[in-house]
Amino acid sequence: MTSTASPGLRRTARLLGLASTGLGVAMLRDPEGVARVAGVDDSDTAVPVITVVGARELVHAAGLLAGRPGWAWTRVAGDAMDLIAMGRALADRRGDRYRRLRTATVAVGVLALVDLGTALRSSRSRDEGPATDLPPTAPWKRAIAVSAATTVNKPPAEVYRYWRNLENLPTFMAHVREIRTPDGGRRSHWVAEAPGRRTVEWDAEVVEDRPDRLIRWRSTGDADIENTGSVEFVAAPGGRGTEVRVHLAYAQPAGRLGKVVATLFGEDPGQQVRDDLSRFKQVLETGQVVRSEGSPEGPFARRLLTQRPAHPRP
Repeated sequence: MTSTASPGLRRTARLLGLASTGLGVAMLRDPEGVARVAGVDDSDTAVPVITVVGARELVHAAGLLAGRPGWAWTRVAGDAMDLIAMGRALADRRGDRYRRLRTATVAVGVLALVDLGTALRSSRSRDEGPATDLPPTAPWKRAIAVSAATTVNKPPAEVYRYWRNLENLPTFMAHVREIRTPDGGRRSHWVAEAPGRRTVEWDAEVVEDRPDRLIRWRSTGDADIENTGSVEFVAAPGGRGTEVRVHLAYAQPAGRLGKVVATLFGEDPGQQVRDDLSRFKQVLETGQVVRSEGSPEGPFARRLLTQRPAHPRP
């Protein structure tokens, strides 16, 4: 699963990426100098080994600088190999070379702990589901946060393409009346139905867009409902289509508007999102929403959804 990790975790990943870049460049530009600093300049294999390690560090950097904390596991594996090699080399060193190598080994050990901590946090983030950033201007002391997933029998590219056209979303999102995308899709204006024939509106922007993989968005400006969310598109095992994973968070304001928000999403907001995803699956697989006795409909489902009676399979 592709993780949309917390901002702090992504920042740590980028810092580790910078560390990998610095180490890699130094090792490739001056492997002899690195060998001297590390106390292994008396070894015939030191320079070629350091050159290989330098190239490896740049590979680590490629993923980490993109803010992908899971790539810390590649550093953990490299750290383990380095510490084993340095431990063996320590046994053959004496005097000043021993002290230099011991210092280098301690430094690698400290980095290894940071790498391991980042990698473990990344794994926990994946297990707990995708994380999304809250708008920095809102404390969000009260919030509604939900996650849901479904598997659509279509390839990731097709599923992503349909969702990325944000104006398609009202076809399956029960409470969304209209989405307008004046600039082609990065920014959008949402209109949602609320109880009492009222509407709530907000502007949103796509803050991260990885074609065929991930879309992340958040509300902007003076939104009636501040919100943030992400949707991931992951190839299902065995070529069974695409697993769609959604995480949403809505700020719940105090007062009358807060009551509107609470009523809008019902007692079980998670069920609302699961119902939306069920309709999304039907739209992608059949071209329309199938209505049956068990058809999922939220309390404010739009009756304009194209539906047809479901027929049992022969």
